[in-house]
Amino acid sequence: MESSRSHRSGLLTAGGILSIISGASEATWGAINMYSIIDFYIEWIRPVPNSWSPAWIYLISVVMSIFALGIVAIIGGVSAMRRRIFGLSLAGAICCQVSSVIYAVMSFFGWPLVGGVVWALAWLILGLLAIIFICLSKKEFETGGEQSGIFW
Repeated sequence: MESSRSHRSGLLTAGGILSIISGASEATWGAINMYSIIDFYIEWIRPVPNSWSPAWIYLISVVMSIFALGIVAIIGGVSAMRRRIFGLSLAGAICCQVSSVIYAVMSFFGWPLVGGVVWALAWLILGLLAIIFICLSKKEFETGGEQSGIFW
């Protein structure tokens, strides 16, 4: 009698774990930088009249988008580990890559924030490996049957 887990190679689990790690670091980076931005605004910018500029809106939107991409990467990693929805798992791995591109563009325009290039390089490497592992393991996802949700 053959086990139902014999067709699993482990690449999908590795891809899910890499996506979760990258997503957690993105979400952590976003939270740390959002705290830094709010703290800087309260201490230095708010006391000065008419000091709000569109650059602050750009900075906050970039940090929040990386935070949101991190959350999607975590959800995609969990989906990959549960072998449920291939599209969501791949989207989570791609979100790891998109965050590194956003951070690189932000750094190019002179907005270096906490963490430096190490964060973007880690997201780039982890995201690339997660994409490769999830794509190679596409056949391991459940086929057929009705799925009641992402996590169960």
